[in-house]
Amino acid sequence: MHDIIREAINDPEAAWEIIKMDRNVTEVVDAVSDLSREDKIKLGATFKRFPLGCDLTELIVGTCASDLERMDLLGNCMVADAIGATIHVCAYAFADIAENYGMRPVELMREVREITEVPLDLDHFGRYGPMRFPPSITGCGGQCYLEGPPFQGCPRERIHSRLIDREKEGLPDREEWVELASSVAVNLTPVQGADTHAAPLREAEEVLEIARKHGKGVEAIMFVGDGYEDLISGFEAGLEMGVDVFVIEGGPFNLAGNRLDAFAGAVAAARILTPGKIVATNGAYEDECRIGLRAGLNAIITGFPRNHHGYMCGYSPGTARRGRFGLPRVMKIMRDEVPAGLTPVPVQKPQLEALAAAVKASGTENVYPERIGYTYVGDAHWACLPSTPIYERVRVKRDVNGLVEMAEAGEISGTVAVFGATFVSWVIAKKLDGLVDEFILVDRDPWVESVTVDNLSSELKSGVHGGGSDDRRAYELADSSVISTTIPQISAGISEKFTDAITLV
Repeated sequence: MHDIIREAINDPEAAWEIIKMDRNVTEVVDAVSDLSREDKIKLGATFKRFPLGCDLTELIVGTCASDLERMDLLGNCMVADAIGATIHVCAYAFADIAENYGMRPVELMREVREITEVPLDLDHFGRYGPMRFPPSITGCGGQCYLEGPPFQGCPRERIHSRLIDREKEGLPDREEWVELASSVAVNLTPVQGADTHAAPLREAEEVLEIARKHGKGVEAIMFVGDGYEDLISGFEAGLEMGVDVFVIEGGPFNLAGNRLDAFAGAVAAARILTPGKIVATNGAYEDECRIGLRAGLNAIITGFPRNHHGYMCGYSPGTARRGRFGLPRVMKIMRDEVPAGLTPVPVQKPQLEALAAAVKASGTENVYPERIGYTYVGDAHWACLPSTPIYERVRVKRDVNGLVEMAEAGEISGTVAVFGATFVSWVIAKKLDGLVDEFILVDRDPWVESVTVDNLSSELKSGVHGGGSDDRRAYELADSSVISTTIPQISAGISEKFTDAITLV
């Protein structure tokens, strides 16, 4: 593993071979730990490329705090929705705010779902429903983040104190919270030695079971810790539980001798190990955010003023305190560190719409956590987006089942050119396999085209060939053509060149 991981730093083909292998957590963390900081960054960036990982960079926004007025919470959620940022639901704060207004806690969750359409990411959720905490915790000023590492427990000697009797009152509404959410977070830090910081692992397992019952994605929160054994224990627990996404917390919970090397290594290792291909952070100082983004972070959880995520990412010891408005600062850090490619940084509402359309065109039964060939079809977004109003709203002209009907009617036959070689094309080829003679997969990115041909060739009976990133040549060699992209402007641009090509949007 050491040798091939070192090769993968500069060679995406070696990275692709790693994806095909069974990956042992200790071997991966060992190999990554031996790399220089620059090589960790290069490795993580390689594993962020299609289809090794999710190549989007996004904001997840905490909109709530226990002492916010209901109007402010709802307004914060509307702002997050307008910019296309996932809303991070701190369930205890939603519950506190709702009760301040004489509402059942789940009624406020319903209200937020009715006025927004982006994903809702549910956190601080336990076996009875929303966790409930005393004011000493809900009003915490973030002294640990303000003082900085090394972290030796809460500076005020608090523990993960919970108001269990109040939590039990919410049990009748527990299932509805999860039904309204798009994803659910669980905390793995107890297996890393932080028994006083979070719920026991057994409770996290129970929450995961509830999330799976309702078809929701699951995120695992873990610490950088010592940068080695703590990472291994966190990754192993998450993979054994079957989580989709790893969320890496640094800040005062980064106890490694070299914080930045350890944070880059944690992100790079997570990039290789995470099933759902998404790596995020819910707590990282500005320098950790910057190096993490270079090493392949997909998402940073930030927040509005008074929300604890408002100060946990993007600030530094001495400045990280409750009341900070993290969202604009983190957005600027992202723009500084991640070059914009096919999608803006961070992604916005139009990209979520295109992604939702991709899932709808592919069919939820065909995408993550389903596989084609060596790896998953899409990433954890593809499991979460169907639980959003965006997914209900977007429309596609036809889906893959419609393409099958056309093939059965003879309208698609012979050699089929598929323009765009990302995940939707995989599903198209899989569904049309045996109904046509062969496929020419063409993409303007030669790497995307090459790895798609290799992956589909391992799975399909029909022949699969690359188009050499030459749309015109692929079109001329084909009997039928399908445009697989669900980004409207790109689909329209290709359709203008090849007017008889079949489109999905």
